[in-house]
Amino acid sequence: MCYFTRLVTFVKEETEMKVTRSQFQAYRQQDAKETKSANSKRKRAERERRDARLMGRVKGGSLPYTPEVMSWLSRKLDKPARRITEADVKLLQAEA
Repeated sequence: MCYFTRLVTFVKEETEMKVTRSQFQAYRQQDAKETKSANSKRKRAERERRDARLMGRVKGGSLPYTPEVMSWLSRKLDKPARRITEADVKLLQAEA
C-alpha cells in the first residue's frame, strides 16, 4: 500500500486530526525506505540473471555484437562501445 493510500485512510479514520507536512513527509520517507529494501533484492537477482544471459551471448559470438550486448559490455568495461576490442572481451571472459 503506497504512502498516499495510508495517509488518506489515516485522515478518514481521524477526521479531527490534520496531517502536517512533516507527518506527510515522514510517511513518504518510511514508504520509500520499505520500497527500496524490497526492490533492492529483486534488482540484485535481476542483475545477476542479466549478466549470466549476456555473458552467454558474448561467449557464443564475436564482435560486432547486438546493441544490447555492446551496451552491457560498455558498462562492464567502462569504455565507449566503439572502443571495445576483442582483447577487452576476452579479458572480461577470463574474469568471469
